[in-house]
Amino acid sequence: MRYIALRIGQAALVLFIAFTVASLLLAILPGDGVMARYANPELGLSSAEIEGIRADSGADEPWYVQYWIALTGFLRGDFGYSVQSGAAVSDLIGTALPSTLALAATAFIAAALAAVVIAVLATYGRARWLRRVFDSVPSVFISVPVFWFGIILAQVFSFQLGWVSVVDPGPVESLILPAATLVLPISAPIAQVLIRSIDEVRAQPFVRVSQAKGARPGWLLVHSVTRNAALPALTIAGLVFGELVGGAVVTETVFGRAGIGQLTAQAVSSRDNPVLLAVVVLATLGYVIINLVVDLLYPVIDVRLRSGRAKPIPASRRIGDVDAAPRNRQEVAS
Repeated sequence: MRYIALRIGQAALVLFIAFTVASLLLAILPGDGVMARYANPELGLSSAEIEGIRADSGADEPWYVQYWIALTGFLRGDFGYSVQSGAAVSDLIGTALPSTLALAATAFIAAALAAVVIAVLATYGRARWLRRVFDSVPSVFISVPVFWFGIILAQVFSFQLGWVSVVDPGPVESLILPAATLVLPISAPIAQVLIRSIDEVRAQPFVRVSQAKGARPGWLLVHSVTRNAALPALTIAGLVFGELVGGAVVTETVFGRAGIGQLTAQAVSSRDNPVLLAVVVLATLGYVIINLVVDLLYPVIDVRLRSGRAKPIPASRRIGDVDAAPRNRQEVAS
């Protein structure tokens, strides 16, 4: 319970720091959302009318007053109102969030499956050339721009082959190409860490002993290698969650999909600071929740942590650390 309370406290601190940094960065930018929205000469508003709008919205207050108003509002669950549309930011977030969550969940599950397949073929492939090909796949995935890949998928599978529609698609059909676009940046780092972790676990003495006793590679992969090798990959999976947020902005814009990504793009173009601040806090909240879940799952998988004989290992030391991988039950007992 003390560990859980400590992690929750750290998560709250991260949220506060993210909110403060985002508020300061938005405050030091020249201009504001009111000027970007109403200073257009075509609207025919006078300077006095624009200043009145700025006063009503609080945009004319000093930055520290705006910061305090926004902070107390967030603590009450009040995110303010959009400068661009005048709607409550909470309503805008609530409308856009389900679509992005569906996309993120689909992409994350597909990326995890792809990473496992790539890692297994890169380490257990029958032919040497096959192992080399799949070992280089993560590097290729990382180097491919997300927006370019999304455009290629839409061009090939929608406009040329006609397999998936991007014009007024159904609920399921609208997830296919955007999720496939996000698979590349998410699966690549997970696969890289998983390949390295599998190689390290296979070199452990207990695996060699099992091989000497006649255990088949498939049995070893399922019963001995997978569980130990999954620990660093589980950590990196939580760390790359931020890719879903950044990737969603590009992907939803490319495919014209309504969601947090498209809402963010619109807020950036119109300098809608209340919306941008809410999106930053929401993305940070999702990030800390995912990593909190990963930290709580770690003792479930690591028998040393479950028995209380070892302290939780920080995320920065788990990835690629041979000593961080749990040994088999005989080595733990010894």
